[in-house]
Amino acid sequence: MDVLDTIKEQIESNNIILYMKGSPQQPQCGFSAQATQALMSCGERFAFVNILDNPDIRATLPSYSNWPTFPQLFINGELVGGCDIIVELFEKGELQTMIKDAVTETKENDE
Repeated sequence: MDVLDTIKEQIESNNIILYMKGSPQQPQCGFSAQATQALMSCGERFAFVNILDNPDIRATLPSYSNWPTFPQLFINGELVGGCDIIVELFEKGELQTMIKDAVTETKENDE
């Protein structure tokens, strides 16, 4: 499986996935820290990929998503955006709704 197939598979198999530097418990940059804080405040589990451990994904994802920077949040296969957008959506209360809807949709599909 090439890197692009790996990225597609990760995004398709996780309703909420964050590509970030580090991990939610140990973010390796301020932007990733802010993004994970907003996501964790929503109270739902999410998948993550540490791009520092995956240089091929780090190099390939920006061209796939048409988004040049990290972190990158995908919900239900769609790119939401990076740190500024994630934080802005959280402050407006919209991220919480998006996360809850994604989790509800997944639970309904599992039934």
